[in-house]
Amino acid sequence: MSEQQAPYGGAPTTGTTGTAPGSARTPRVVRTTTLQRWKDEGRRWAMLTAYDALTASVLDEAGVPVLLVGDSAGTTVLGQPSTIAVTVEEMLVLTRAVVRGTQRALVVADLPFGSYQQGPAQALATGVRMLKEGGAAAVKLEGGTAVAPAVRALVDAGVPVMGHVGFTPQSEHALGGYRVQGRGESADRLVADALAVQDAGAFAVVVEMVPSAVAARLARELRVPVVGIGAGPGTDAQVLVVTDMAGLGGGRSPRFVRRYADLRGELARAATAYVADVEEGTFPAAEHEFED
Repeated sequence: MSEQQAPYGGAPTTGTTGTAPGSARTPRVVRTTTLQRWKDEGRRWAMLTAYDALTASVLDEAGVPVLLVGDSAGTTVLGQPSTIAVTVEEMLVLTRAVVRGTQRALVVADLPFGSYQQGPAQALATGVRMLKEGGAAAVKLEGGTAVAPAVRALVDAGVPVMGHVGFTPQSEHALGGYRVQGRGESADRLVADALAVQDAGAFAVVVEMVPSAVAARLARELRVPVVGIGAGPGTDAQVLVVTDMAGLGGGRSPRFVRRYADLRGELARAATAYVADVEEGTFPAAEHEFED
């Protein structure tokens, strides 16, 4: 077995820095300070979700600088109807897996619903677990002014925090479903929420499903990076769910998604071919056998 190959198709035991465009300008290990420098330099960057070691290793080697272990795992991995049912224990398992598959990217772990809403003490306890037990470099939580005290408690304790305003999936029932936020007079309130999270110490703020003009305004007014999803091109960075980006999920994609591959189709074709080979007796072939 070579140094780079693990048994049974596992993640590589050692890694590379990646050869993706722009990787030569990317440091060996991405830090929150790296992202702030990129904001100051006007350099845009990409973030993708990841939920397992193999996918994380591919994305890391491809040059994705930030990996989010999203509670979107509820729908993409665990088969749940929304993110709300995801538990802290499930997030810890997924976060540990992603960290094991990552050598360069900054790994951010979502705090799931119910793990920080009780206040700063609960948020701090969960955040510490994500770093101490999960191995994440930072955490993300949803909300604006209301969660600013929790953000401050985490940051003061040494837990880097990424904020999340606009459409917040954990609050889908309170928001009346998947609806664009920040339209009309509510734009000022959204900006105030983002500023409150920033001023509490967040190193970046995700803004989801808001008008492009509002997101661009946030990128101008906030001194920390603004990460858009369904927020137009005017933000400092972009994030997508990896299964959406790679075309692994079925059904209709959200309007803001661009599919860069058809992994669902490729996997189906591979599985169909495998089934046929087994049924026809052409697999395993001689080259797959062990001699006496």
